[in-house]
Order: sequence, then structure tokens, then C-alpha cells
Amino acid sequence: MIKVLIFIALVFALGFGFAWLADMPGDVAVTVGDQLIHVSLMVAAVGVVSIVAAIMLTWWIIRVVFTSPERLNRFFRARKRDRGYQSLSTGIIAAGSGDPATSRRMLKQAGGLLNETTEPLIQLLDAQTTLLEGKHGDARQKFEAMLEDPELRLLGLRGLYMEAQRLGDREAQKHYAEKAAELGPQLIWAGKAAIDLKTASGDWDGAIRLLEKQKAAKHVAREDADRKRAVLLTALAMDNAESDPAKSKQAALEAHRLAPGFAPAAVTAAEAAFRLNEMRRGVKVLETCWRKAPHPDVALAYVNARPGDSALDRLKRARRLEAIKPNTTESSLIVAQMALEAGEFEQARKSVAAVLRNEPRESAFMLMADIEDAETGDQGKVREWLSRAVRAARDPAWTADGIVAEKWAPFSPVTGRIDAFEWKVPVERTGALIENDLDPMVPGTPADAGPPADAEETVVPALPVVDAQPEPQADAASVKTIGEPVDLAARVEAAREERTRAAGDAPDETPAADTETAPESTGMDEDRGTEDKAKPAPAIETAAAAAASAAMANGKAGDNDPARAQAGTSQPPAEPAPAAPAADPPAKPADKPDVGVKADADSGEQAPLKPPIPDDPGVEDGEPDKPRRFRLF
Repeated sequence: MIKVLIFIALVFALGFGFAWLADMPGDVAVTVGDQLIHVSLMVAAVGVVSIVAAIMLTWWIIRVVFTSPERLNRFFRARKRDRGYQSLSTGIIAAGSGDPATSRRMLKQAGGLLNETTEPLIQLLDAQTTLLEGKHGDARQKFEAMLEDPELRLLGLRGLYMEAQRLGDREAQKHYAEKAAELGPQLIWAGKAAIDLKTASGDWDGAIRLLEKQKAAKHVAREDADRKRAVLLTALAMDNAESDPAKSKQAALEAHRLAPGFAPAAVTAAEAAFRLNEMRRGVKVLETCWRKAPHPDVALAYVNARPGDSALDRLKRARRLEAIKPNTTESSLIVAQMALEAGEFEQARKSVAAVLRNEPRESAFMLMADIEDAETGDQGKVREWLSRAVRAARDPAWTADGIVAEKWAPFSPVTGRIDAFEWKVPVERTGALIENDLDPMVPGTPADAGPPADAEETVVPALPVVDAQPEPQADAASVKTIGEPVDLAARVEAAREERTRAAGDAPDETPAADTETAPESTGMDEDRGTEDKAKPAPAIETAAAAAASAAMANGKAGDNDPARAQAGTSQPPAEPAPAAPAADPPAKPADKPDVGVKADADSGEQAPLKPPIPDDPGVEDGEPDKPRRFRLF
């Protein structure tokens, strides 16, 4: 806008000047040879301006003629340069998108249009393309060549660091990162990598100094720098806990000041203070951290502050923590644990019950099993609590990059990243929340106590006496449960109905008639309760069910045994049926596997038959064309 105003002002000035000359009276006399020329003032001014313009035009034409070769050369050179930069830009975009073919093609075009020595981006594109093509050895050579050029030295160090990181060479990573941080303090990646590598090597002082330089240069946020400094100071304090308690206490207290809710720093500072007989200071540090973030490590360090305290003293300290931070899971758990050690089972049960109401998790069920075992010794109740602990949600733990550790560490063992461990529930092991149907306040039956006084007496009809036959014991290691779970109760009921119909409809039928239903009776559940026992049942049915239960306990089904079949149907003893040839076994339904006994063709002895696997290719299930699943071992 200003240029436009200036141009308008110049036009007005020229117009005003020419108007002034036109109005000005007078003439100009010019003598050329013997002639005297008289012209007006206006004509003289126009003539002077025309002569100057003609001289300038002539000079421009002469200059253009003599400089035209250079101009043409510069034009084509600029055009070539533009095409080269266009190819270079396309190649870098292709390399960034992971297209090695296009990147290599554009690299060749850019190399032919641009000078490689004066354009460093060509070397960068060449190295990136080589990496995309998988030629890591050639890429490392190219990055090493960049170290000779001051302009490309940092780029070469970055490339070599990434290659060392890919190969897992910690020493090379540390070398390149420290060199890059020395040459370019503004490089955030170099400073971070150097700190992580110094931390992995245990150089806590060097890592702290490097962190302070980054903080002073404002390359790291203040909160992040304080957190990392607290982690490094805690690690330094833990290394000097035994050798130099004073230095350990000083470093841990500074870490606690920077991060009051950081449990490892508080525990380390308290333990160092306890070694120096500064009990009150250590207790104060633990209480401060407990108020910020309750943690089980803080609770254990607090209750065990004095090794000579009794169990009741530790219980008092646990109650003090509960008073500081009431209605929290960690407070209730530490009180329950100390009450168990002190023998206060009622208090322990109340505390665990509070945890189970609010946050049922593995440690609460495990602690309840310990309480039940210590107070009553009822192993049945103990197993019930332990079974719930297996299915309960896991407790929080120190987790970093998928690794669960028992103790806190300043860096990740996988990536070496500082402050990687977090106190949280491991994601890959998070359990489903289950409903607890046991009352923690109801103790179990003591181990030395007899049956309850009000238990109803159940009379079980005696089994008919049969001749016992020795049966080989099944190898427990060879028995495997494969396939889907079986509804044992349904199979027992079906076996009972089949036996009742067989006894009523065909009383003279041979015992081999129940062979098909024998496998159904092998799933008798031992925990059916007193409800089924109290029901009146025919003697035949009860005896058959009891015989099936006995066969299940021994790993067999007794219906293929003639003596057991006679006892199950209350028939008079009869001659055993001749065994079928081994090559021609009797046909059985595919959905009812035979779990009885079979006759050995060579020895004549009876050996137990394992239940056939439903998905075994050797078992015909009526669907031969259906693809079968793999067998799991």
C-alpha cells in the first residue's frame, strides 16, 4: 500500500513539474555549428528526457546481448536445481512412508540433478533408503561417513545410535548418545538416552548431573525433572544403604521432599533413619507418605520399625496407620495381618471382611485362609478360601513394560527407561471380580471336633456281599482330563433310571444288558449333600449307585464285571458271559464311551479301559467328515 502511495506521489510530482515548465515563459537557444536553434523551455525538457531514455535503452540492449549466454546458463541451472529439489522432496516423502522403490528412484534422479557434496539431504535420503531395503551394514557405513562432515555429524550420531539400539548394544548406545549430548546440548533425545544409559549402568551421580543440565537448559519440564531426580536419588540411597547410612538418608530424604507420595523413597529414608537410631524422624517420613498414598511397603516398614516389638505392639502400630488413613484397603489388610500374628482372630476377621466388601482381591482371600487355618484348622474352609483366591482379582504390583517385579527398580529391565515401574494391577493377569458367598465372621469346624450335634443320621442300605476280585490299580499319572466338563449328576440320574427300567421290565436279563449305561454312572459326585441321601429310594437303585461310586473311585466302571453287575441288579449269581474277541468288540454309541474293563487276549486278565477322547481320530463319532481339533498335552 505504501509503494502505491509513493508511485502516485511521483506521478503527481512529474505532472506538476511539466505543467510548471509549460507555463513558464522563455526559450532555450542551442548553437550547433553555424546554426542557432531557439526552442521553448518545454520542448527542451522533453528533448533531454528523450535523449536520456534512448541512451538507457541502448545500454540495456547491449548488455542483454553480451550477457545472454550467462543468463541462459543460469536459467537452465536453476531449472535443473528445482527439478532436483522436487525429486529430493518426493524421495524423502517416499522414505518416510516406507516406499523403498520410489525412494531409490527419486534418489537417482536427485543425484543426477544435484551435487551430492553440496546437498546433505541426498546423503540422508541415501541412508534412509538403504535402511528401508534392509541393508543395515551399508547404512551404518553411510552414517559413519557423515561423522566426517561437521554439518552432518549429529545426523550420523543419531543414525548410529538407532542402529545400536536395534542391535541391543548398550555400550555403543551410551557412546553415541553421550557424544551427541556433548556436541548438541539442545538435543532432547541425546540427553534422555544418556540418562537412561547411565542409569542402567548404575552411574547415579552422572545421571543426576546430566539431568540438572537439561533442567537448566529447560529441555525437561520442572515436574518431570523433579520426579526423575527423586527416582535417581532413591536408587543412590538404596545402593548406599549398607555402606553409608548417612549418605543414604540424605539422598532419600531429598527424594522424599521432591515426591512425598513415592513409597520407595519414603521406605528407604525411614530404614536409613532407623539404622542411625533416628526413630521419630523415620516414623514421621512413613506417616507423611502414608497420608499421601497408602502402600503395603510403607505399612510393613512402619509396623516393623523396632525389631524387638511384640505382636501386640505391631498391632497397635497398624491401628495407628488405620486411624491416619481409615476406610482404605491397605489399612484393613495390615491390621488384619498384624491381628493374625497377635492371635486376635476376631479383629482379623473384621478387617478382612471390610476388604471383601469393598475390594475383594487375592491377598484378602489368602489372608482369610491363613486365619481359618490358625484359628480352627478346618481344612475344608481353608480350601474354599484358597479356591476363591485363585479366581480373584490380582493385587497391585510393581509393573514395567509387561514385567512384574517383587521389588521396585529405578529403570525398566526391558528398555532401560527410567521411572518405568508403576504400582498397579498387572494388566495381563487381571482376574475377574467374583462374588464371595462365604461369611468371614463364621469360623469353620475345628480339626479335633466331631460332627455337629444336630446332624441328621443317614442310613445307607448295605450292599450285597459279592466275591471281591483283584483289579489292577490305574496309573494316576496316565489319567488326563481331556475335552469339555461332564455333568456327572445328570449321568448318575440317567443310570439310575435305566437300571430301574431294566430291573422292572426284564428281571431275567443278563448283567451285560447294563453295559451301555455303565459309563454314565462313573461320574457320581461325592458332594451331593444330605438331600439325596435323605430321600427314600429302592434298595436296588441305592446299591447300584453306590457300586457305581466305588467304581468311579477306583478309575473303573463295574458294570462290565459280572459280579458287580449282579450286585447292582440284585440278581442271583450267574455264570459270567464269555468275553468277546478282541478283534470284534461290541458296538457302542459314540456319545457313551466305555470306561469299564476289557479282557486281555493274551493273559486273560482284566485291565481298565480309559475313557476314549471325544476328539480322538480313532473314535467314530458319527461325523467322519467334520474337522477335528488338535489334541492338547
